[in-house]
Amino acid sequence: METWLAAYELRAGGSIRRIALLGEGIVKGMLETAKNFAGSFVSEERLTTVEYPEQRIPTAENARVFPFLVYDGPEWQAGLRCVACQICEKECPPKCIYIEKSKDKKPDYVGKMQIYPARFDIDVSVCMSCQICVEVCPFEAIKMNTEFELATDDRFGGLLLDKEKLAQSNEYYHKIHPTEASEVDARLAEEKAKVEAKAKAAAEAAAAKAAAAAAAPKPDAPAAGGD
Repeated sequence: METWLAAYELRAGGSIRRIALLGEGIVKGMLETAKNFAGSFVSEERLTTVEYPEQRIPTAENARVFPFLVYDGPEWQAGLRCVACQICEKECPPKCIYIEKSKDKKPDYVGKMQIYPARFDIDVSVCMSCQICVEVCPFEAIKMNTEFELATDDRFGGLLLDKEKLAQSNEYYHKIHPTEASEVDARLAEEKAKVEAKAKAAAEAAAAKAAAAAAAPKPDAPAAGGD
């Protein structure tokens, strides 16, 4: 009997402690709510309600919604960084990216002739904003946008974005992700400088070889035989 009473008291005591902890959490939450409510009358920092869409909270730099394609220069078709390597298409978990390669080539950002996407579509109704496409892209061609006002009454066409709708300038990239964009530009400039230095060294070596070949004495022509 005493053992049973001891066990009952132990269980009852544990229940009381759990209830006390639960009550303490509720009280703390209510106090925080009351503090913010009262403070909203005297401090603008506690005015958390924003009258959207007339008022808007600035978007955080690391915010991400759906991908977009970066292009350099004034013309999006000529400046797209994407070379249709299709890595993002293969790695996309929900398979919302569709790419068709071009039949011809054009120079990329370092001047190397590359294939480009004849077609690049993203179905944002399927995209889960995981950013894997950004992480696997070796050309810094696809980044995450912060634009979220994409509501449309066209379930299919309105949410299937082609490369023209996806294309955004590098200046836009700097506007929404300034820190990241600056780091990317510095990295691309370094890679371009290495490629140009390598090409220059190869051209100088070829020119030196050609000059050496031109300066080398030519063998005498054999004398005509016969008396």
